[in-house]
Amino acid sequence: MIASETLARLEFDKLLAEISRHAHSSCTAEHIGCIRPLNDLQAMRTTSGRIDEIRALDRSGISLAFGHFEDIRSSLELLRPVGAVLAPLELLQFSPVLRLYADLARQCMYREDITLLKTIEPQLQSFPDILEPLVASIDSDGSIMDSASTLLRETRRAKRGLAGRIRKKIEEIIRDNGIEKFLQDDFITQRSGRWVIPVRMDSKGMVKGVVHDVSSSGETAFMEPLEIIPFVNELENLTAEERAEEIRILRQLSSWIREDADQIAACFNTLLELDRLNSMARFATEFDLEPARINEEGELRLVEARHPLLLLMQKRGVLKNVEPLGLELGSPVLDAASVMVITGPNAGGKTIALKTAGMLALMALSGLPVPAGPRSTFPLLDSLLVDIGDEQSIEQSHSTFSAHAARITGILRQSGVSTLVLLDELGAGTEPLQGAAIACGVLHELQQQGSMVIATTHLSDIIGFVHQTPGMINAGMAFDDASFTPLYRLIVGEPGQSHAVEIARRFGMPEGVIAFARQMLGNAGSEFASLLAELRQRRNDYETQLRSLDVRERSLDQRSAELDMRAEHVIQIRKEAAEKGWNDAKELISATRRRTNALLDELKREKRSEIVEELRQAEMELIAQLKPQAASMELVPLTSVTQGDAVHISSLGYDGVVLSLDARHAKARVRARRMELDVLLTDLSKPRGAAGRSAKKGSAASWKVDIVESEQRELKVIGLRVDEALAELEPFINHAAAAGLREVRVIHGIGSGRLRDAVREELERHPLVDGYRPGEPHEGRDGATIVVLRS
Repeated sequence: MIASETLARLEFDKLLAEISRHAHSSCTAEHIGCIRPLNDLQAMRTTSGRIDEIRALDRSGISLAFGHFEDIRSSLELLRPVGAVLAPLELLQFSPVLRLYADLARQCMYREDITLLKTIEPQLQSFPDILEPLVASIDSDGSIMDSASTLLRETRRAKRGLAGRIRKKIEEIIRDNGIEKFLQDDFITQRSGRWVIPVRMDSKGMVKGVVHDVSSSGETAFMEPLEIIPFVNELENLTAEERAEEIRILRQLSSWIREDADQIAACFNTLLELDRLNSMARFATEFDLEPARINEEGELRLVEARHPLLLLMQKRGVLKNVEPLGLELGSPVLDAASVMVITGPNAGGKTIALKTAGMLALMALSGLPVPAGPRSTFPLLDSLLVDIGDEQSIEQSHSTFSAHAARITGILRQSGVSTLVLLDELGAGTEPLQGAAIACGVLHELQQQGSMVIATTHLSDIIGFVHQTPGMINAGMAFDDASFTPLYRLIVGEPGQSHAVEIARRFGMPEGVIAFARQMLGNAGSEFASLLAELRQRRNDYETQLRSLDVRERSLDQRSAELDMRAEHVIQIRKEAAEKGWNDAKELISATRRRTNALLDELKREKRSEIVEELRQAEMELIAQLKPQAASMELVPLTSVTQGDAVHISSLGYDGVVLSLDARHAKARVRARRMELDVLLTDLSKPRGAAGRSAKKGSAASWKVDIVESEQRELKVIGLRVDEALAELEPFINHAAAAGLREVRVIHGIGSGRLRDAVREELERHPLVDGYRPGEPHEGRDGATIVVLRS
């Protein structure tokens, strides 16, 4: 059981107040204010799961059908006695509640993704026999409507008709009897439910009627003419009938609610629970909180954790940034420490780190989502004990130290296994050496009891004890030594410094005082500070190098993935081209076969069998010639490979140039067209460009561009698309370089300039190209590019 005092010290009530802003009723806000950490692990997981189901609905664009409602429990209690009748405004409170019952029941009835929400008992049900007459009877202002009953509607219609007749009769009396001159004003009004006209006091004897009232000035008498008294009496009778019918309606509505009072009250508790869960889900969505993971192994791990109240301040613009907190205690797998002591400067964030750990533990134990990363986990605690703040008391004769001592004594009596202890400014308030000794004793005792402990202190004597004790670990708050400002970041495994002298100097302490203080510290303090500063600098250097290596590794992974993707794309294009060529060849063969069959039929009729055989042989030769040459050409293996060699990549089916060799892994980095990739040496063979061309010369493939290695020094790509031209440019450059040519010409024409720019961009990246220039007048000007190859 976690004490209310602990909740107050960790400001849990402020968190609950923020959650209650999302409630739809004041009674729900009170219900939220009563949230407390749970002892049952299953109850925690159930609450967390229900909140997660509401958030899942919200992510899919579905919100629970909530609206504002009032607390009806006191009205239900008033209705318990038989014959009790509620006033219209009290009955009006039931309408939105019963409407919410119906809407939420209908919304949840057929859904299969809210199994935990459906386990809330009792499930909501609609009460149409009460809601419909209630809506038809009570208006939004609490008045009873004409639609409440037929008798009430007819009675009110008769009243309105009779009132009109009375007004008309009074107007006739004034007009026909000539009494306008005796009137104080020209209007008809009512006094004590009677219809009257304002008559001057000195003329009241001139008008036949009954005086019902006199003005405050005494100059006007409000008189009811005698002729309308029977009509007014009849109107009063109708008013009495109307009131009797209204009472009957209220009694009937109250009786119907009384019959189902128990079910309505039970459903109201379910409504409160749903509104409470919905408020928690809304708060979690507002700050992007994560479902809390609870473990029974006693492990506390915070990853990217932030205090929720600081996040609220950041949202309101009070804070610019909230530094995340990361720590780990009690991990049985990693053999993590169970005691952590945090040191560092004043206002450096030590207490915030302490309160963040405590607040998030409370949220997790309450089933609330937490502002931390998904890898965070929280132990199932029996108790959470804290000593935060100064409790000095004049009445109890307690100093700062004695107040802390009394509080820690109580903690030592209550702590044990499954206990998290948070101690702020441990050992403070007394002589430093003795305070440090007592602090070390407290830490040792709590560790022996099996508690997890997070403590803050300014006493450097505790650091050595923690460092030498197994199961304990130092931590410090980061500090910028250049600007002497705290960074509010926890560094686990490295103690912090108070930096009191630097902070005092920053706030204007005289230099004489600062110099005297440094002298008083002596060499030991300076050496200790220098050692910590050096350790921090080394850690920062290592972190910088790790970040650099991480960025480089991600870049290499991305580049490797891109190359793999491009290689797959090239292979796919090659396969598609081969399939298209083979399909075209089969189409040609089919056409040739049809023609050949016709000739065969004719030749058979002439009995020339030798010609038939020759035609069949020609058909077989045609098929052999049209098969993809890549499948039939024999690859010539390489005896050795050096940088700059032109090679053929068997797995891709393309020629390339060797850029570098990796003898250790038997790989080579090869540039094939516009790709650079690593391939095994066994995948390389002699380039096939020359053999391919010589084989193609005898065929009818006139759409290909031929190059004679030692004689022809130019490539014409006019009329080709960019990708086609670049596909021809690669082997042309490779073979020209292999032939020892120093300068070649690529003729691309002028046109829109797109083909020219693509060719020159490719030349600029090619490893065998030393440079290029536009052609001279006799070389084609800007319609050609002169390429200078590396010697």
